[in-house]
Amino acid sequence: MEILIRKALVQDAEEISKIWTIICAEKIYTSVSHPFTPEQEKEYLISLSDREIIFLAEVKNKIIGFQTLDKWTKFSQYFNHVGVLGTFILPEWRRKGIGSKLAHFSFIFARNHGYEKIVIYIRSGNSGAIAFYRTFGFLEKGVLSRHIKIDNKYEDEIFMELFL
Repeated sequence: MEILIRKALVQDAEEISKIWTIICAEKIYTSVSHPFTPEQEKEYLISLSDREIIFLAEVKNKIIGFQTLDKWTKFSQYFNHVGVLGTFILPEWRRKGIGSKLAHFSFIFARNHGYEKIVIYIRSGNSGAIAFYRTFGFLEKGVLSRHIKIDNKYEDEIFMELFL
């Protein structure tokens, strides 16, 4: 099975939106409540600076996952060395090394674009993601208690960081 990793293009917005729809419906792995529409995703892709990116994972021309790298914030240059990472993989493709392949590209991109630190927020119940990020050296830095409320149930969010 050959997995192609490439930069997302505006014309990929619809396929990315389909992945959001599936992942948001699970209500397990993300704190994003509603999937981005193809138009919203297109606008997001257009808005990315030259220091931000989405990498796609493809198998046989089908997008099976993606990873985002965004600036920590756009309102202050004092945080330009910090990026935020997010990984989103279709259920049937999880635990097959896709996230690691995406991370390889994202970390190279981050280093080449002046990032020194990457942060992530992970739902506390997503033990697989916590373990995944630990394999790269991410360390837990704190817990945001009762930070997410889905269907009247609270869940903590774990804050992790990695210095590149």
